[in-house]
Amino acid sequence: MAGSKEIRTKIKSVENTRKITKAMEMVAASKMRKAQERMRAARPYAEKIRNVAAHMSHAEPEYKHPFLVKREGVKNVGVIVVTSDKGLCGGLNTNVLRVAVNQMQAWEAENLSVQVCAIGNKGLGLMNRISANVKSQMIGLGDAPQMEKLIGPIKVMLDAYVAGEIDQLYVVYNKFINAMKQETKLELLLPLSGENLGAPKGHWDYIYEPDAQVVIDDLMVRYVESVIYQAVAENMASEQSARMVAMKAASDNAKTVIGELKLVYNKARQAAITKEISEIVGGAAAVSG
Repeated sequence: MAGSKEIRTKIKSVENTRKITKAMEMVAASKMRKAQERMRAARPYAEKIRNVAAHMSHAEPEYKHPFLVKREGVKNVGVIVVTSDKGLCGGLNTNVLRVAVNQMQAWEAENLSVQVCAIGNKGLGLMNRISANVKSQMIGLGDAPQMEKLIGPIKVMLDAYVAGEIDQLYVVYNKFINAMKQETKLELLLPLSGENLGAPKGHWDYIYEPDAQVVIDDLMVRYVESVIYQAVAENMASEQSARMVAMKAASDNAKTVIGELKLVYNKARQAAITKEISEIVGGAAAVSG
C-alpha cells in the first residue's frame, strides 16, 4: 500500500485537476449559449436561401449556372471537412473525421481523386498525417464564425469546381441537435440537386433583373457561403456542448477518484496507528515482563 504522504499528494493533484475541469465546464457552458444563439440566428437565412436554391434546381431558367449542372462520369471529388481548433471535447472531432476518412477511402477505392478543404486545426492535422490532397485550409476560427475568413478557402474549392477540377463537392460537419447530442452530417453541396434540397411546394420560375446570369451567379455563391457558414456555426455549438459534457464527466470522475483515494488514505492511516499502538503495547509488555 502507498504511503500516507504519497496518497495526500495524489489527492491534492486530483483536486487541482478537478478545479481546472470545473472551470472549463463553466466556460464551455457560457460559450455554448452564445454559440447556440448565433447558430439559431443564422438558421432562418440558411433555410430561406436553401428554399430558393431548391426552386432554382427545379426551374428552367434561360441561363444554367455550372453549380446546377450534373456532370456525367465523376472523376474528381472535393470535400470540406469542418472540425474544431481545440480538443477536450469528447469524440466530436473523432466522429466527423472518421466519417470523412471512411468516405475518402471509399472514393479512392472507386479510383476517384479526392481534394480536401480543411476548416479547423484538428481536421487539418489529420489530413496532413494521412497525406491527403489539401487544396485549401482555414485555422484559428475563434469563438464565432467569420465569413470574411471563410470566403478564401471556400472560393478555392468553388473555383476548382467551375474549372472542372472537381465534379462533386461535399461538406462534412457536426450538426447541433441538443446539448447532449450532435449528429455527424455528410452533405452533397455541388451540384445542387433537387433530391437533396427537397422538392418545393409548387413549381415556378423567377423574373430576373437586371440579368439572369448576374443574379443567378451571385445567388449560387451566396448559397454555398451560407451553407458553409451554417455548418461552421453548427459545429461550434456542438464543440462547446461536447466540451461542457466532457468536462462535467471529468469533474465527476475526479470527485469519485478523490473519494476512493481518501478511503485508501484513511485505511493506511488507521493501519499505521494500529501498528504504532501494537508496538507500544508490545514494548510495554516486554518491559513489564
